[in-house]
Amino acid sequence: MRIAVAGGTGVVGRHVVEAAESAGHDAVVLSRARGVDVLTGSGLEQALAGAEAVIDVTNTTTLSAAKATRFFETATATLLAAERRAGVGHHVALSIVGIDAIDASYYAGKLAQERAVAAGAVPFTIARAGQFHEFAGQLLAGMACPVAVMPKMLTRPVAAREVGAHLVRVAEGGAVARARDLVGPRDEVLVDLARRQLAFEGSRRRVLGVRLPGAYGRGLASGSLRGGPEAAHGEVTFDEWLRAADHG
Repeated sequence: MRIAVAGGTGVVGRHVVEAAESAGHDAVVLSRARGVDVLTGSGLEQALAGAEAVIDVTNTTTLSAAKATRFFETATATLLAAERRAGVGHHVALSIVGIDAIDASYYAGKLAQERAVAAGAVPFTIARAGQFHEFAGQLLAGMACPVAVMPKMLTRPVAAREVGAHLVRVAEGGAVARARDLVGPRDEVLVDLARRQLAFEGSRRRVLGVRLPGAYGRGLASGSLRGGPEAAHGEVTFDEWLRAADHG
């Protein structure tokens, strides 16, 4: 199968590409570094030639609901239009578990993406996953101050590598509208994850947890982002991930 991976050089995308190739598929990376822009459509039709499925793991870094919504709606519309012209039979979109009641900030963009995918003309599957083990480190890296401030957040983080393999299996299975959710093996608290990662790396930075205001903050602290009892569970714990090559 020829699988195009939108965002194939990112945190999850590189694992999707690796999993697809390991399973014997022909993986095509859709990224600006490869001359393909999913926002403008530049280079997209040529890259999709012969593709049977597209896995969309594109991302944007923002807490603005307006900016996140604009990004995901634009990228989704551009991808779906090009897929329809190219005869792609399956669009797989990665989303986040438990965001239904958190239509705010970044999650507003992901919900808008889900709605756009469902309203499109290409057969689709929305695959939701928990936050990645990489998430705490990404937040830490974005803070230059000696004290890191983390939102109070209950989560069940999952390894990005396991998410990548899951998305390839979803693509192989054909369009089903909504795949089974995937979360990690253990309930965790984001502040604690950040402290454990800093300790593992030998850093003395302090981490403070704060309750963010509004619907976004309530959603983070509510526990809904841990997913439901019907979710499938990954196997790699956060502490195992810290000791693995993916963390390095």
